[in-house]
Amino acid sequence: MIRRQRHDELENQLNKGAMWAVTYGDLMSYMMIFFLVLFSFSISKKNSAASSRYEESLSNIQRTFGGKTNVKMLEKAKAQQNEDALARQVRDDKRLAGMVQVESTETKVRLVLTEAVLFDSGRAELKSRARGILSNLSEKLKGLPNDIVVEGHTDNLRIRKGRFASNWELSMSRAYAVISYFEATGMAPARLAGIGYGENRPLEDNSTPEGRAKNRRIEIDLIKTR
Repeated sequence: MIRRQRHDELENQLNKGAMWAVTYGDLMSYMMIFFLVLFSFSISKKNSAASSRYEESLSNIQRTFGGKTNVKMLEKAKAQQNEDALARQVRDDKRLAGMVQVESTETKVRLVLTEAVLFDSGRAELKSRARGILSNLSEKLKGLPNDIVVEGHTDNLRIRKGRFASNWELSMSRAYAVISYFEATGMAPARLAGIGYGENRPLEDNSTPEGRAKNRRIEIDLIKTR
């Protein structure tokens, strides 16, 4: 009886050890595949051969693990990498230095351009140099699938002359001008949306010229993949 009990205890211990080993082995497999795919993401997809290797890798992973869950996780990691890369590219681009401010949160990458960069006071027609700046940004954004929201903002000074009756109209017209230009550069219209907030979402106190200058801006939001 004692021997039988001892035998059962040893067998239970062996079974537990085996289960632990299997779980550990699965974890190591997942981690190996995850890091291999992350490594593959660092390879440029500018040519068709690299793109083909990427698609083949995802297909192999899906077949190996019998489902789409892990592929979705890897796709999300790739999207996050691309979004972070965009923020770095804009920050490091010397042609955009001092003209585009980059902010990154959990939900979006935000590019902030002041009125002085894009428009003359009280107007919604893009300056000639604004087209060059937006063309540069468009080339960076076109390679990503994310939705883009363009926001127009103004200060709180009343519009006393010109074709716009209010800051609402001015901010919406400026947002549309940016959207229209992005579309003209080849960006898919389905990705684009715009909104005008007028004076209602200031960054700084409107009581000073410096504060009002910061409040007159365009924000281009790249919505992150969830």
